[in-house]
Amino acid sequence: MSTISGVNRSKIGVKNPKMYSRIRSTIETAYLRNNVTLVTTLAEAYELAKKEKGTIVTDLPIYKAKEMGLPNEAKVLIFNDGIITGRQANARKLINKSNHDKYANILRNSVFNSRYKKMYHAIAYVGLHEDFMVKAHLLIPEGYANTMYSWLLNFQTRTKEMDKMYENSVEINEGDIFLYSDPDEYINDYENGISIFDHSHNCAALLGLRYFGEHKKATLTMAWSIASRNDYTACHGGQKRFNLSNDETYIAGVFGLSGSGKSTITHSKHKGKFDITVLHDDAFIISNKNGSSVSLEPSYFDKVQDYPTDSEENKYLLTMQNVGATHDEMGLVVPVTEDIRNGNGRALKSKYWTKQRAYKFSNKVDSIFWIMKDDSLPPVLKINSSVLASTLGATLATKRSTAEHGFVKDKLVIEPYANPFRLYPLRNDYNKFKDLFENQNVSCYVINTGYFLKEKVTPEMTLGIIESIVSKTIKFKKLHNLSEIEYCDIKYFNPDFKSEQYKKLFLERLYNRVEFIDGLYNQDILPIEARESIMNIINLIK
Repeated sequence: MSTISGVNRSKIGVKNPKMYSRIRSTIETAYLRNNVTLVTTLAEAYELAKKEKGTIVTDLPIYKAKEMGLPNEAKVLIFNDGIITGRQANARKLINKSNHDKYANILRNSVFNSRYKKMYHAIAYVGLHEDFMVKAHLLIPEGYANTMYSWLLNFQTRTKEMDKMYENSVEINEGDIFLYSDPDEYINDYENGISIFDHSHNCAALLGLRYFGEHKKATLTMAWSIASRNDYTACHGGQKRFNLSNDETYIAGVFGLSGSGKSTITHSKHKGKFDITVLHDDAFIISNKNGSSVSLEPSYFDKVQDYPTDSEENKYLLTMQNVGATHDEMGLVVPVTEDIRNGNGRALKSKYWTKQRAYKFSNKVDSIFWIMKDDSLPPVLKINSSVLASTLGATLATKRSTAEHGFVKDKLVIEPYANPFRLYPLRNDYNKFKDLFENQNVSCYVINTGYFLKEKVTPEMTLGIIESIVSKTIKFKKLHNLSEIEYCDIKYFNPDFKSEQYKKLFLERLYNRVEFIDGLYNQDILPIEARESIMNIINLIK
């Protein structure tokens, strides 16, 4: 059995600090109150969500509803939030020794305030293979059954098959994940909501936060933390397998924020040139023992901006958030997609969206692609140093999307490993990825999906580059006088270090990375070798 759900009485209390804290005890206790109802099946959750006030029941049928554990006649449900339709990074508070009592007090009072509310308790699994499975719990009040339903769809609901797999899974000596949510509980001084994370005890509380993505990512971040403590690299990215001839494979991991092309690359079928199997496009982990990978979620949480209402892709919709609705010419209720209502319309899509899907890749990952949008970079770079490869992941430059509330769209920012959800020290990810490059012989590439100077890097060009890497037909040459970096000769996309203007731009972006590293503090400080790897490049170019 994986995580710990029940504890021997002799090990309950202060003698077991790994399992118990003020925050965790407050949250776990709330689940046992007599105003809490356990929701045991996906079908039950669907009926509750369907009847919840504010729900829009569309006329779109759910594909293979029965196979998913839903009624045959189940329809796609829509539930919309108010002004805030994205994640709020500034709401997140991480528990430490100095603030533990403060947030524990806030939480206790909030839990007390919810005693008159009917609340639902849902259970799911995070991790889809015996190698890594974690039991997760969600507690949320009546009125937000749609959030609970989407949460169960996003992760893996309990079935006889999954319960058996969980019983046979690798034991993890940590407690289950517990998430407490009260979207209508607003705290003084936190008018936009607050998320409290005691990640070392696998628990969190979301107060005044309605967006479903907060619930999805809160659960994932705790699962990633567990994975990181158990010899896995946490990955906010996509991974696919190219099934080649002679039983050979090529496994590629792609990392980039929403809007960078991560999902496009992950799900591309390459016009039939390759037989493709997808692990996932958002959340997985890589074993630092053998380089194998495990998916954490069966479903996909996707933006709707690129899928018109009549898109064939909408066949796989499960639930939708923050989208419009209207009647079609036959009088049927259908969604209005393409972000007409607001800037971050979202949908959950079923696992059936991907024709070939795996929950584990046994073969080790072959390469990692850092996806950036940086106009100083050519379409592809090959990195030949484990230190530099991990450092470039830690200083991944991209453009922020509307998936995060309150940030300017298309502003160039640095987001380490394209993962703004990390709860543990950044050094952990740095060392884990460095280990993959160094000891698992994983190759590293930087892919620019934006502009190179004023030339647009098209999706077709990006996919063509990846295809040539997989087929080993691409030719690299040394970038300038740098032995650790290589580039591919592509007309109109070649770096010219004889141009002082280009040289200045390239150096400027490197200095931006140095400044970012220098500005890190507390748990985000990187090893000195990371800064040195960038400075070495700067000095060689200068």
